[in-house]
Amino acid sequence: MPVDGHIPAGNAPDFRAVILDYGEVLCHTPSTATIARLAALFQLDPRTFLPNYLQTRASYDRGDLLSGEYWQQFATQAGVIVGDDEVEQARQLDLELWGDINDAMIRWVQDLHSAGFKTAILSNMPADMATHMRKNFAWLSYFDHHIFSGEVRSVKPEPAIYQHCLDALGVRPGAALFIDDREINLEQARAAGIHTIRFQSVEQLREDLQSLGFAILPGQSEVQRTPS
Repeated sequence: MPVDGHIPAGNAPDFRAVILDYGEVLCHTPSTATIARLAALFQLDPRTFLPNYLQTRASYDRGDLLSGEYWQQFATQAGVIVGDDEVEQARQLDLELWGDINDAMIRWVQDLHSAGFKTAILSNMPADMATHMRKNFAWLSYFDHHIFSGEVRSVKPEPAIYQHCLDALGVRPGAALFIDDREINLEQARAAGIHTIRFQSVEQLREDLQSLGFAILPGQSEVQRTPS
């Protein structure tokens, strides 16, 4: 179910921190056009490219492989040979793949940060992408902590990355709310005692937050703020 089912009605947790995933939460699902361009480099069907691509990412996201190593390995698995130019194209398209920012979510994070909530971005992301984001996305300043897998050398749903995030925030698990679009990542968060919401849309998130008695909602500019 989308909302952590262990919260009785009328007993909303005293949240002090909000943790958000990046891919398909803070940014939109990759465009079919960019997927098609990346798939074409490896002579793959764009209709099935994204699921296969996501299944190969763990070692790269954890920092076990450099960018060039990952894309050469990906090419080998696809049964094609690529040179340095194609590898660089793949690297650039990979950055573009996750660049369509969900502005409504960013505005919500800004509201949370202004209201005094501790905020963290918790994402399976290679160092290459993390560097790109810090150079180009000024809104990262709305997050108190950036927990990127390639920098902490652990990926979701490994328990270590959740503990690293809690330690950085300095909160107990029950005071944190984690929002991610993948149930496997939420399962481990709940096992650690963190409250969760599965993200499917801004509208659905707003409804789930309302059911928790959460005062600051995405997509609404005039809301009651908690004291900072």
